[in-house]
Amino acid sequence: MRIARFVHPGGMSFGVVEGDPEAGSQALTVRAINGHPFGELDYTEQRFALADVRLLSPILPSKVIGVGRNYAEHGAEVPKEPLLFLKPSTSVIGPHDIIRLPEQSHQVEHEAELAVVIGATGARRVDRAAAEKAIFGYTCANDVTARDLQRSDGQWTRAKGFDSFCPLGPWIDTAADVSDVEVRCEVNEEVRQLGRTSQMVFDVPSLVSYVSHVMTLLPGDVILTGTPAGVSPLAAKDVVSVRIQGLGELRNPVAAR
Repeated sequence: MRIARFVHPGGMSFGVVEGDPEAGSQALTVRAINGHPFGELDYTEQRFALADVRLLSPILPSKVIGVGRNYAEHGAEVPKEPLLFLKPSTSVIGPHDIIRLPEQSHQVEHEAELAVVIGATGARRVDRAAAEKAIFGYTCANDVTARDLQRSDGQWTRAKGFDSFCPLGPWIDTAADVSDVEVRCEVNEEVRQLGRTSQMVFDVPSLVSYVSHVMTLLPGDVILTGTPAGVSPLAAKDVVSVRIQGLGELRNPVAAR
């Protein structure tokens, strides 16, 4: 099942995307639901062509937890334990929203990532088996980073935390097998990153379990699982695309603030 959050003439809703994404957006519809998507779905009578609505970030998390250096080829040194950082909820944007380049940075880079969305039960100090049950689904993410500030600050809060620095979307897939899928990033249709989730140092259940032993994970919280090699700078007027096999495509234009 693919869960989207979208704006339609009557307001904003969560909904279930129906149809084959490989056939293009014109072939897809979205069926609205009442309330949130955790638990049993309460469908409304509203159904829209996907092309006629505006997709938002599929969830507004209470927190976004990032994992650094989780692909051996990307990180200079593979950590012995997951390296965690936080991105504020205000950094989250949706498909086709603009990534704004802050004036404080001269080196803003893309990071294509698989994002894990926590489900209704949440997670606190769970083992691997319980961690898997706590996962609601998966979506595409771009962990946009001001690399020069990351180096100069000595910690990552400012570099990772600017408004618009966490695109998510286009929807949450609740049934995907993400153990070995392609993660691709293109800038202006040129491939910059290409990896597979099987190359992660720490797999998804390990990450969810590890994070839950640090902080309680709430429904809708997002864990970014790290990025493959190939990160590179973004410039105004670029269009950056994150594609994860089976999960769709997340496209965002880039502009100066």
